[in-house]
Amino acid sequence: MEFTRDESLARLRATVESGEPIIGAGAGTGISAKFAERGGVDLLIIYNSGRYRMNGRGSLAGLLPYGDANEIVVEMGHEVLPVVEDTPVLAGVNGTDPFRQMDVFIEDLQRRGFSGVQNFPTVGLIDEDSGFRQNLEETGMGYDKEVEMIREASEQGMLTCPYVFSEAQAEEMAEAGADVIVSHMGLTTSGDIGAETSLDLETAAARVQAHHDAAKAVNEDVLVICHGGPIAWPDDAEYVLNNTEGVVGFFGASSIERLPTEEAIQNQAQEFKEIDF
Repeated sequence: MEFTRDESLARLRATVESGEPIIGAGAGTGISAKFAERGGVDLLIIYNSGRYRMNGRGSLAGLLPYGDANEIVVEMGHEVLPVVEDTPVLAGVNGTDPFRQMDVFIEDLQRRGFSGVQNFPTVGLIDEDSGFRQNLEETGMGYDKEVEMIREASEQGMLTCPYVFSEAQAEEMAEAGADVIVSHMGLTTSGDIGAETSLDLETAAARVQAHHDAAKAVNEDVLVICHGGPIAWPDDAEYVLNNTEGVVGFFGASSIERLPTEEAIQNQAQEFKEIDF
């Protein structure tokens, strides 16, 4: 079912006031969504990386030209939305897509039952100092398009939960009307296809705090949660939440659907192979 922005925010604020963390979960399949919801997550997010991730490919496949990211999200919506009973579902929107009239696309996402949006794929994952990123920014496919997409979704009354990678981006997204800032620490570590290059948890916590402070300076009401990099397991998220002030949750994609699936399937297969007969 679809939730209005006010309904979604009221639920999230009630979670924080109860002393529980906000937990968002990426859902690359219907079964991921169904059981993440049963586990009590507060938000479900569909984006194209979920399809690649749950097909055994690295999540960064979602940034490469292997498919139409926005069309994939619509297709995945057919798989996920019908099995979700009582949780807001967000669409990962490729805001830099030059082949979408963004106001029309966002309106269509609402009609299909999405309650909010997130900016993914995001050029924020591409090093700002690289020539490639600079060229994207110079040719109309930069992070500013993602900010514009969040602003449009906010104006249309959708919940907005953008990824940010710097203090400046946290300020921009808060100014654009973001409801939940997701402080992104990079590709998630751990598991078979996780990153090996990452920050340590102490550095990650400091960066999350900086993003939080920058966003709150613009809008005191914005909620800030963390994601990615070394924050891969519940203990990691607990460390960051206990070593920051005002950060109220965690969003996990690989952390909630890929990592436990890798372990569960391998262990189950091994147990069957160990049957005595």
